Amino acid sequence: MAEVYKKSSLRDTFESLIVTVILAIFGTTFVVQAFKIPTGSMENTLLIGDHLLVNKFAFAYHSGRLARFLPYRDVHHGDVLVFKFPGPAEEQSEPGEHFVKRVIGVPGDRVRVFHRQVFVNGQPLTEHYVYHAWPDVERSGDDFPLPDSEYLQGSTALWTADMPNHVDNEGELVVPAGHYFVMGDNREQSWDSRFWGFVPRELISGRPVLIYWSYETPRDEYTHTSFRDWLSQFFSMIIHFPTRTRWRRTLKVVR
Repeated sequence: MAEVYKKSSLRDTFESLIVTVILAIFGTTFVVQAFKIPTGSMENTLLIGDHLLVNKFAFAYHSGRLARFLPYRDVHHGDVLVFKFPGPAEEQSEPGEHFVKRVIGVPGDRVRVFHRQVFVNGQPLTEHYVYHAWPDVERSGDDFPLPDSEYLQGSTALWTADMPNHVDNEGELVVPAGHYFVMGDNREQSWDSRFWGFVPRELISGRPVLIYWSYETPRDEYTHTSFRDWLSQFFSMIIHFPTRTRWRRTLKVVR
Protein backbone atom coordinates (compact mmCIF):
# COMPACT_ATOMS: atom_id res chain seq x y z
CA MET A 1 0.00 0.00 0.00
CA ALA A 2 1.40 3.36 -1.01
CA GLU A 3 2.16 5.77 1.75
CA VAL A 4 0.52 9.21 1.81
CA TYR A 5 2.88 12.05 2.70
CA LYS A 6 1.22 14.67 4.83
CA LYS A 7 2.85 18.07 5.11
CA SER A 8 2.92 19.84 8.42
CA SER A 9 0.55 22.76 8.84
CA LEU A 10 3.52 25.08 9.44
CA ARG A 11 5.19 24.05 6.19
CA ASP A 12 1.91 24.33 4.31
CA THR A 13 1.38 27.86 5.62
CA PHE A 14 4.95 28.84 4.75
CA GLU A 15 4.67 27.53 1.18
CA SER A 16 1.34 29.30 0.70
CA LEU A 17 2.89 32.53 1.92
CA ILE A 18 5.81 32.17 -0.50
CA VAL A 19 3.44 31.55 -3.44
CA THR A 20 1.34 34.56 -2.42
CA VAL A 21 4.40 36.81 -2.29
CA ILE A 22 5.59 35.57 -5.70
CA LEU A 23 2.17 36.19 -7.26
CA ALA A 24 2.00 39.65 -5.68
CA ILE A 25 5.44 40.56 -7.02
CA PHE A 26 4.53 39.23 -10.47
CA GLY A 27 1.25 41.12 -10.44
CA THR A 28 2.70 44.50 -9.44
CA THR A 29 5.60 44.07 -11.87
CA PHE A 30 3.76 42.94 -14.99
CA VAL A 31 -0.02 43.22 -14.56
CA VAL A 32 -1.40 45.94 -12.29
CA GLN A 33 -0.11 48.55 -9.89
CA ALA A 34 -1.69 51.05 -7.53
CA PHE A 35 -1.00 54.79 -7.71
CA LYS A 36 -2.28 57.85 -5.84
CA ILE A 37 -2.94 61.24 -7.47
CA PRO A 38 -1.03 63.94 -5.51
CA THR A 39 -1.81 67.06 -7.59
CA GLY A 40 -4.70 68.62 -9.52
CA SER A 41 -3.09 68.63 -12.98
CA MET A 42 -5.65 66.12 -14.34
CA GLU A 43 -8.79 67.67 -12.81
CA ASN A 44 -11.60 66.99 -13.26
CA THR A 45 -10.82 63.62 -14.78
CA LEU A 46 -8.65 62.66 -11.82
CA LEU A 47 -8.82 64.41 -8.45
CA ILE A 48 -6.26 64.78 -5.70
CA GLY A 49 -6.69 61.74 -3.49
CA ASP A 50 -7.88 59.39 -6.23
CA HIS A 51 -6.30 55.94 -5.85
CA LEU A 52 -5.86 54.22 -9.20
CA LEU A 53 -5.30 50.74 -10.51
CA VAL A 54 -2.98 50.94 -13.52
CA ASN A 55 -2.99 48.30 -16.25
CA LYS A 56 0.71 47.66 -16.90
CA PHE A 57 -0.07 45.22 -19.70
CA ALA A 58 -1.61 47.90 -21.91
CA PHE A 59 1.45 49.96 -22.85
CA ALA A 60 4.37 48.19 -21.16
CA TYR A 61 7.47 48.55 -23.29
CA HIS A 62 8.89 45.33 -24.68
CA SER A 63 10.82 45.34 -27.94
CA GLY A 64 11.67 41.61 -28.03
CA ARG A 65 9.78 38.47 -29.04
CA LEU A 66 7.76 38.57 -25.83
CA ALA A 67 5.73 41.50 -27.17
CA ARG A 68 4.12 39.24 -29.81
CA PHE A 69 2.43 37.07 -27.20
CA LEU A 70 1.28 39.67 -24.67
CA PRO A 71 -1.79 41.96 -24.95
CA TYR A 72 0.07 45.20 -25.64
CA ARG A 73 -1.38 47.86 -27.93
CA ASP A 74 -0.24 51.10 -29.50
CA VAL A 75 -0.67 54.41 -27.71
CA HIS A 76 -3.55 56.42 -29.18
CA HIS A 77 -4.68 60.04 -29.10
CA GLY A 78 -6.61 60.76 -25.91
CA ASP A 79 -5.13 57.89 -23.90
CA VAL A 80 -4.32 58.65 -20.27
CA LEU A 81 -0.79 57.47 -19.46
CA VAL A 82 1.26 56.75 -16.39
CA PHE A 83 4.95 57.27 -17.13
CA LYS A 84 8.26 58.06 -15.52
CA PHE A 85 9.36 61.68 -15.67
CA PRO A 86 11.62 61.95 -18.74
CA GLY A 87 14.02 64.58 -17.42
CA PRO A 88 16.54 64.79 -14.57
CA ALA A 89 14.97 64.41 -11.13
CA GLU A 90 16.32 67.75 -9.99
CA GLU A 91 14.25 69.49 -12.70
CA GLN A 92 10.92 68.15 -11.47
CA SER A 93 8.41 70.64 -10.12
CA GLU A 94 5.69 68.05 -9.42
CA PRO A 95 5.99 65.30 -6.80
CA GLY A 96 6.53 61.62 -7.55
CA GLU A 97 8.59 59.51 -9.88
CA HIS A 98 5.55 58.79 -12.06
CA PHE A 99 3.31 61.31 -13.82
CA VAL A 100 -0.23 60.96 -15.20
CA LYS A 101 -1.17 62.93 -18.34
CA ARG A 102 -3.22 62.61 -21.53
CA VAL A 103 -1.79 61.93 -25.00
CA ILE A 104 -2.23 64.87 -27.38
CA GLY A 105 0.36 64.07 -30.05
CA VAL A 106 1.78 60.77 -31.32
CA PRO A 107 4.94 60.36 -33.46
CA GLY A 108 4.79 62.52 -36.59
CA ASP A 109 2.00 64.81 -35.34
CA ARG A 110 2.24 68.59 -35.59
CA VAL A 111 0.96 70.26 -32.41
CA ARG A 112 0.18 73.86 -31.52
CA VAL A 113 -2.05 75.72 -29.07
CA PHE A 114 -3.73 78.99 -30.03
CA HIS A 115 -5.97 80.84 -27.55
CA ARG A 116 -6.33 77.60 -25.57
CA GLN A 117 -7.54 75.65 -28.61
CA VAL A 118 -5.30 72.66 -29.33
CA PHE A 119 -4.60 71.87 -32.98
CA VAL A 120 -3.10 68.58 -34.17
CA ASN A 121 -2.06 68.39 -37.82
CA GLY A 122 -3.99 71.59 -38.48
CA GLN A 123 -7.27 70.28 -37.06
CA PRO A 124 -8.83 71.57 -33.81
CA LEU A 125 -9.30 68.94 -31.12
CA THR A 126 -12.65 68.44 -29.43
CA GLU A 127 -11.73 67.92 -25.79
CA HIS A 128 -14.72 67.33 -23.52
CA TYR A 129 -12.36 66.45 -20.66
CA VAL A 130 -10.51 69.78 -20.48
CA TYR A 131 -10.88 71.96 -17.39
CA HIS A 132 -9.89 75.65 -17.37
CA ALA A 133 -9.19 77.10 -13.95
CA TRP A 134 -9.68 80.64 -15.28
CA PRO A 135 -12.15 80.26 -18.17
CA ASP A 136 -12.70 83.97 -18.71
CA VAL A 137 -9.06 85.09 -18.60
CA GLU A 138 -6.89 84.86 -21.71
CA ARG A 139 -3.14 84.97 -21.28
CA SER A 140 -0.38 85.34 -23.84
CA GLY A 141 1.09 82.18 -22.37
CA ASP A 142 -1.89 80.18 -23.65
CA ASP A 143 -0.30 80.05 -27.13
CA PHE A 144 2.29 77.33 -27.75
CA PRO A 145 4.96 76.93 -29.00
CA LEU A 146 6.26 80.49 -29.04
CA PRO A 147 9.89 81.46 -28.27
CA ASP A 148 8.75 84.33 -26.05
CA SER A 149 5.79 82.50 -24.47
CA GLU A 150 5.09 82.90 -20.78
CA TYR A 151 5.05 79.12 -20.65
CA LEU A 152 8.84 79.09 -21.03
CA GLN A 153 9.17 80.69 -17.60
CA GLY A 154 8.27 77.33 -16.11
CA SER A 155 10.22 75.19 -18.57
CA THR A 156 13.25 73.08 -17.80
CA ALA A 157 16.59 74.28 -19.09
CA LEU A 158 16.96 71.24 -21.35
CA TRP A 159 13.57 71.76 -22.99
CA THR A 160 14.07 75.50 -23.44
CA ALA A 161 17.23 74.73 -25.41
CA ASP A 162 15.82 71.74 -27.33
CA MET A 163 12.29 72.87 -28.21
CA PRO A 164 13.29 75.09 -31.19
CA ASN A 165 14.78 71.99 -32.85
CA HIS A 166 11.28 70.50 -33.08
CA VAL A 167 9.38 73.54 -34.36
CA ASP A 168 8.71 73.62 -38.14
CA ASN A 169 8.39 76.61 -40.46
CA GLU A 170 4.67 76.87 -39.67
CA GLY A 171 5.36 77.32 -35.96
CA GLU A 172 4.08 73.86 -35.05
CA LEU A 173 5.79 71.39 -32.74
CA VAL A 174 6.61 68.12 -34.52
CA VAL A 175 6.54 64.99 -32.34
CA PRO A 176 9.62 62.81 -33.08
CA ALA A 177 9.56 59.05 -33.64
CA GLY A 178 9.20 56.96 -30.50
CA HIS A 179 7.92 59.89 -28.43
CA TYR A 180 4.60 61.42 -27.31
CA PHE A 181 3.33 64.90 -26.49
CA VAL A 182 1.16 64.90 -23.36
CA MET A 183 -0.87 67.49 -21.46
CA GLY A 184 -2.87 67.60 -18.25
CA ASP A 185 -6.65 68.07 -18.47
CA ASN A 186 -6.38 71.00 -16.02
CA ARG A 187 -4.68 73.09 -18.68
CA GLU A 188 -3.65 76.19 -16.74
CA GLN A 189 -2.37 74.17 -13.77
CA SER A 190 -0.51 71.32 -15.40
CA TRP A 191 3.23 70.91 -15.75
CA ASP A 192 3.47 68.78 -18.88
CA SER A 193 5.11 68.42 -22.31
CA ARG A 194 4.83 72.16 -22.88
CA PHE A 195 7.38 72.63 -20.10
CA TRP A 196 9.69 69.61 -20.26
CA GLY A 197 9.24 67.98 -23.66
CA PHE A 198 8.24 64.60 -25.03
CA VAL A 199 7.66 61.26 -23.30
CA PRO A 200 9.84 58.46 -24.73
CA ARG A 201 7.94 55.23 -25.46
CA GLU A 202 10.13 53.18 -23.12
CA LEU A 203 9.19 55.32 -20.09
CA ILE A 204 5.45 54.61 -20.35
CA SER A 205 4.36 52.34 -17.50
CA GLY A 206 0.68 51.76 -18.22
CA ARG A 207 -2.87 53.06 -18.42
CA PRO A 208 -5.11 53.94 -15.44
CA VAL A 209 -8.26 51.86 -15.66
CA LEU A 210 -10.08 52.22 -12.35
CA ILE A 211 -10.42 54.50 -9.34
CA TYR A 212 -10.69 51.93 -6.56
CA TRP A 213 -10.91 54.55 -3.80
CA SER A 214 -11.05 58.34 -3.60
CA TYR A 215 -10.45 60.39 -0.47
CA GLU A 216 -10.67 64.18 -0.06
CA THR A 217 -7.07 65.28 0.35
CA PRO A 218 -5.56 68.75 0.99
CA ARG A 219 -3.81 70.17 -2.07
CA ASP A 220 -0.54 70.58 -0.20
CA GLU A 221 -0.48 67.16 1.49
CA TYR A 222 2.35 65.92 -0.77
CA THR A 223 4.61 68.62 0.71
CA HIS A 224 4.23 67.18 4.21
CA THR A 225 6.55 64.18 4.23
CA SER A 226 7.85 63.88 7.79
CA PHE A 227 6.98 60.92 10.00
CA ARG A 228 4.86 63.19 12.21
CA ASP A 229 2.95 64.34 9.13
CA TRP A 230 2.40 60.72 8.10
CA LEU A 231 1.01 59.82 11.52
CA SER A 232 -1.30 62.83 11.48
CA GLN A 233 -2.57 61.93 8.01
CA PHE A 234 -3.05 58.29 8.98
CA PHE A 235 -5.15 59.00 12.08
CA SER A 236 -7.10 61.70 10.27
CA MET A 237 -7.97 59.18 7.56
CA ILE A 238 -9.22 56.66 10.13
CA ILE A 239 -11.39 59.26 11.85
CA HIS A 240 -12.79 60.86 8.69
CA PHE A 241 -12.92 57.80 6.41
CA PRO A 242 -16.75 57.69 6.12
CA THR A 243 -17.23 61.43 5.54
CA ARG A 244 -14.22 62.23 3.32
CA THR A 245 -14.35 59.21 1.07
CA ARG A 246 -15.77 60.20 -2.31
CA TRP A 247 -18.14 57.26 -2.55
CA ARG A 248 -19.46 58.22 -5.99
CA ARG A 249 -15.96 57.92 -7.45
CA THR A 250 -15.37 54.45 -6.03
CA LEU A 251 -14.88 51.89 -8.82
CA LYS A 252 -15.15 54.62 -11.47
CA VAL A 253 -13.57 53.77 -14.82
CA VAL A 254 -10.91 56.24 -16.03
CA ARG A 255 -11.55 57.67 -19.50
